[in-house]
Formats: sequence, structure tokens, C-alpha cells
Amino acid sequence: MPEEPGGVVSDRLAPVLRPVRAGNGFEEALEQILQVVRLGLVPGGERLPAERELAERLGISRVTLREVLKVLQDQGLVESRRGRYGGTFVLPRTDAGGEDELRRRIAEVDVEDVLRFREVLEVGAAGLCAAHGLTDAQAERLREALARTHDAPLADYRRLDTMLHLTLAELCGSPSLTARYAAVRATVNDLLDCIPLLVRNLEHSQRQHIALVEAVLDGDADGAREMMREHCAGTAALLRGFLT
Repeated sequence: MPEEPGGVVSDRLAPVLRPVRAGNGFEEALEQILQVVRLGLVPGGERLPAERELAERLGISRVTLREVLKVLQDQGLVESRRGRYGGTFVLPRTDAGGEDELRRRIAEVDVEDVLRFREVLEVGAAGLCAAHGLTDAQAERLREALARTHDAPLADYRRLDTMLHLTLAELCGSPSLTARYAAVRATVNDLLDCIPLLVRNLEHSQRQHIALVEAVLDGDADGAREMMREHCAGTAALLRGFLT
């Protein structure tokens, strides 16, 4: 599997981390860092960016950031380590009680609403990327995100799949769409974590990814929208089958 380009934890977080609005700094910062963890943008065992960088990117004080990180630590999502190689590290999700916890979390989720909203955002983003075109640098980012999904170990596939979709959402040029997509994708990932990974489905999904990226890079907006619509429908069918 191709490796991610160098210093790039920060780049991975670009679709999610943004300055919070005045008045709800703590709550919005907590929401965004929770999305980083739930989306797998920083995998278990890896370190979050330094406090100074996180605080600057979120537009909050380091005191507020530390309060946010304390909540995440109390919830067993991160741990703080001291020393030269210290920092705040995302804890791997444990299997014990994991499925029960996820099912409790999604018990009140309106699955149909989530799936329809996800489709609207993803189809729109794909169409915008194709219609407006990508710069050479943006096209390379999209190709790299796709390449990282090729031959990915099952344990990493959903995280890398998420990164591909987030990259496409970010490249469409609408920060509002990107932010809403990150939020709905976190819920989609919770739903996906409640169903098994099916190799045949992943192979089919990967073929759709390739066709989707080709349509975007070719400037085929109709083709990109149709492929994304088909791709979302496949995921929706699996989730409906297992969860509803």
C-alpha cells in the first residue's frame, strides 16, 4: 500500500478542523476533535498535532483546548504522555463492549435521513469537482488518496476510504459542504462499524472509486454524479439490510 506523504497528519485533518465561532468555542472544538477520532483521521496509537497547532487551527486558547482533551481522556478516547516523545495519543478502540456501545450510540439515529443527506452531499461534491475542474496539485491529492486505498489491509480500509471521500468533499471548493460532510460521515462510520467488512463489497466499492476518480479527472460531471450516486446506494443497501 502506498505510504502517505510526509508531515501530513495536519493535512489529513484539514477537512475537519476549522476556526470555531465565538460563544461556543469549547463545544465546537470538542465536536471537531471527536470527528477526527471517529473518522479515523488519526488512527489508534498515533499522536494528535501539538497543542499549539490545534489551538491555532481551532482559534481557541490552549486552556480551552486542554479542557477539550481532558473530556476525551475521561471518555477513554485519548491519553496524554509526557516526555520528549509525549503528546496526546488516540487510543485504539477496544473490542470489549465496542459493538454494544456503538449500537447504543446509533439507537436514535434516523438511518434514512443520514443516508439521504450523505448522498446529496457526496453526489454534489463529485459533480462540483468534475464541473469546475481540479488544479494539478488537487488532482494529485485525489490520485494519492485513491492509491492509498489499493490493497489496504482490512483493518485500515474504512479509514482510508473515509480519507478518499473527505478529500473529494474538500476539493469541491465549499467549506460549508465539507464541514457538513465530515459530520455526517462520522455518523456513517458509526453505522458501518456495526456491520461486518465484506471482501466482495470492498472489491466492488474499489472499482467504483476508480471509475469515480476517472470521471472527476476527465471533467465528466454527469458521470461523476452518477457513479457517486451508485456508490452511495450500495453502502445504503448494506446498512439497511443489517440495521433496519
